[in-house]
Amino acid sequence: MHIRLIAAGGTFDKVYDPIGGGLVFDRTTLPDIVERARLDDAFAIDEAMQIDSLDMDDGHRQRLVALCGGAAEYRLVIVHGTDTMVLTARALAAARLDKTIVLTGAMVPYRVARSDAMFNLGYAIAAATHASPGVYVAMNGRTWPWNAVRKNRDAGRFESAPPADGGSGRSDRPGQA
Repeated sequence: MHIRLIAAGGTFDKVYDPIGGGLVFDRTTLPDIVERARLDDAFAIDEAMQIDSLDMDDGHRQRLVALCGGAAEYRLVIVHGTDTMVLTARALAAARLDKTIVLTGAMVPYRVARSDAMFNLGYAIAAATHASPGVYVAMNGRTWPWNAVRKNRDAGRFESAPPADGGSGRSDRPGQA
């Protein structure tokens, strides 16, 4: 099974800048993680952008939609900033791509001790492998339909939310959770 991994930035890929004293972007860590986890060659990797999700706009989201729509793979994992992950998921769902798309991220950068990045990526890959076509968010060992999840900033985690469509949390497309 071939899965495309797409780097869109977010805390996941940030690194500490000792001169500036903050977190900045360098390069995506996805190739390092794929090698470290001893994953086979069934993964294509795209570095779509390196941007904080708070700086992401509709143009960036449409770029991700186009990249997913044009991908030969039907299973995709997008590494994204956690602050606006659900907004991007909404844009992807609106495109009605007949693919399984899972968004994930990290609360702590991959290159920082005690990061959740590697676990979240592995879990998102597993979710993408087994989920029906649709758009999902996978964080900290849980998977939600894009429209039934929110980030709880105070607790530093994602949690279930009332479905954005006012219904069961299911998409209007058959076969989706």
